[in-house]
Amino acid sequence: MSATATTGIDRIAQAFTASAKQAALMPYLMGGYPTLAESVRIGEACVGAGADLLELGVPYSDPLADGPVIHEAGTRALAAGASIAGVLEVARALSPSAPVVLMCYANMVFAPGAEEFVERLAQTGASGLIVPDLPFEEAPAVLAACDAKGIALVPLVAPTTPPERLAQIGRRARGFLYTVSVVGTTGERAALADRFADIVAHAKASTEVPVALGFGISTPAHAAQAAQAGADGVIVGTRLVRAAGESSDPSRAVGEVVAELAAALRGRPASGVDGLL
Repeated sequence: MSATATTGIDRIAQAFTASAKQAALMPYLMGGYPTLAESVRIGEACVGAGADLLELGVPYSDPLADGPVIHEAGTRALAAGASIAGVLEVARALSPSAPVVLMCYANMVFAPGAEEFVERLAQTGASGLIVPDLPFEEAPAVLAACDAKGIALVPLVAPTTPPERLAQIGRRARGFLYTVSVVGTTGERAALADRFADIVAHAKASTEVPVALGFGISTPAHAAQAAQAGADGVIVGTRLVRAAGESSDPSRAVGEVVAELAAALRGRPASGVDGLL
């Protein structure tokens, strides 16, 4: 960790600034999938392959923002005994290597209370928090708790977010603005790039923090197109979770895909892997 990165918000800002790629790369991993220990190894493999930040999901029984691949991974992680406490330990293990942004649902935050939850998160060294089902109107208490601990509360915006609301959310954003590239849940899509530029431009006009594009981005070509459209960061989830589930060596498999994504964001050839994804 850099000596000048004194808070999680600082670490996230530095990760975007220091990235040598066209856009910072943020892989998503499901905490506890296939196991808690393996999810640590997957996170380490991501960093070793070129990730700038990590999004760490907490498995949940009713994940409204997640498509079938991530939903299934969360179901399996829960069946294997994953818990919030266990995933926080994954965050603790990974945070020295890269800024970790935890993704969880609102009842996990409000059940113990926002201050207590954020305190536990801060103790792991994590840098940020994403709560996809936290409405703008109910965010102030969580935002205050996060600000008090230097944790970035990262909001989401969608292509359908009205301009006035987009501006309100953008003003409150910490760390980065998670910009959803499609209407719907997470998952792999065949074609997206024709919409990237408009979506990114609208998001950037609403905020002073970096804009990271996610949902549906699954190939090196998608990642490069998102960067070329002006995204400051690229988030890839379903493709990596699928790789973890399909291999007998999940960390190696995920690392290989992340390396291809990183190469694309450096403007290098994807070595034909795009056709295999």
